Amino acid sequence: MATVTPPRRSPVFNLPNNLTFARAGLAVVLFVLIAHEQWAWCVAVFAVAALTDWLDGYLARAHNLGTALGRVLDPLVDKVLMCGTYVCLLPRGEREGWLLPWMVTVIVARELVITGLRSWMESHGARFGADWLGKFKMVLQCAAAIAVFVAFLVPADSGPWNLFFDWTRDALIWAMVLITLLSGLQYVWKAATLLNV
Repeated sequence: MATVTPPRRSPVFNLPNNLTFARAGLAVVLFVLIAHEQWAWCVAVFAVAALTDWLDGYLARAHNLGTALGRVLDPLVDKVLMCGTYVCLLPRGEREGWLLPWMVTVIVARELVITGLRSWMESHGARFGADWLGKFKMVLQCAAAIAVFVAFLVPADSGPWNLFFDWTRDALIWAMVLITLLSGLQYVWKAATLLNV
C-alpha cells in the first residue's frame, strides 16, 4: 500500500526568518546609536538592516522557504524599524526644523491603519499585499533616513556641500511623507472597494 508523504513544511527558524529576527535586533542597535548621535554607525547599521529586508524576501521566494510566521513578522519588523527610526530622530529634527511631529504621526498612523486593515481583510480571504506605491514608500523612507544620517556627517562649515545635503534630506523627507500619505489613502480606498464587491 502506497503512503502519501505530506508536503515538507519550511522550518520556522530558517534563514529568511533568522534574517528578519536579526533585523529586529539591528533596529534596537540603531535606536541606541541615534540616541548617542553615532551617525556613521547609523548609516552602516541601517544599510545592513535594509539589505536583510531585501535578502530575506528573496531567499524565501527563491528557495520556497516562506512561512506563516515570516509573512507576519517581516512587515511588522519593517514597521518597527522605520517608525522607530523617525520617532528617535524627531527631537533633533523638530529642533532643527527638518522633521515635525505631524510628519512622524503620518508615518506611524499609516503603518498602524494599514496593518489593521491588512489583517482584517486577509482574515476574510481577501489578498491585501503591498503594491508598487507601498514599495516606493518603503524606498523613500529608507532613502530619507540615509539622507538624514549622511547630512549629519557633513561638516557645518563645508559651504555648498552642506547646503546640498541639507536640501537633499529635506526634499526626500517631504517626498516620503507625501507618498506615505498617498499610499495609506490608496490602501483605504482599495479596502473599501473590496468590501463593496
